[in-house]
Amino acid sequence: MLVSSSDVPSVGLRERKTIKTRLSIQGHAFRLFYQQGFEATTVREIIEAADVSESTFFRYFATKSDVVLSDGFDPLIVASFRRQSLDKSPIGALRAALLEVFGSLSTSQANEQRERMLLILDVPELRATLIDQFAQNMWLLTEEMGERTGRNGDDMAVRSLAGAAIGVCLAALFALVDNPAADISLLLDEALAHLESGFRAL
Repeated sequence: MLVSSSDVPSVGLRERKTIKTRLSIQGHAFRLFYQQGFEATTVREIIEAADVSESTFFRYFATKSDVVLSDGFDPLIVASFRRQSLDKSPIGALRAALLEVFGSLSTSQANEQRERMLLILDVPELRATLIDQFAQNMWLLTEEMGERTGRNGDDMAVRSLAGAAIGVCLAALFALVDNPAADISLLLDEALAHLESGFRAL
């Protein structure tokens, strides 16, 4: 059974504003990427299109690649994960956290995130970096799951669970290639639901 968005609290106003600014810059950047290509687009063009200052741009993104690769969601997901009731399993808490964060996005913002992931999966250098980021996320999730379960982060059971969670999330994102119109949050939730159930449906 999928977790309903009504089962999780909403993201705070300040956090939503941060996401909105980041997504606005990314939205203008993506438009330029699609019009003239990733390599041909400059940082200056993105700043002018988004109508932000240079300092604002670099407050959110260190490089042009970061405009695509960075989403700023990790701290929000971690914070939500920590807030989840302890009667939820670690995977159940992760599902709820992802739905809380992605469920706070507007339709246009969600569409931009879907386009962002499709762009990453289409550009080899960005796709390779995405895999590296997922490896880093695995260690972050290992620490959080260790804390939640009262076990050490170097416990193989905790590492394995975190690795499995990251793996099914990655599989969900690659499913976008086959179905570009899919809802990312629902793909992630479905993938994690299979993991939480032990893949008993197979």
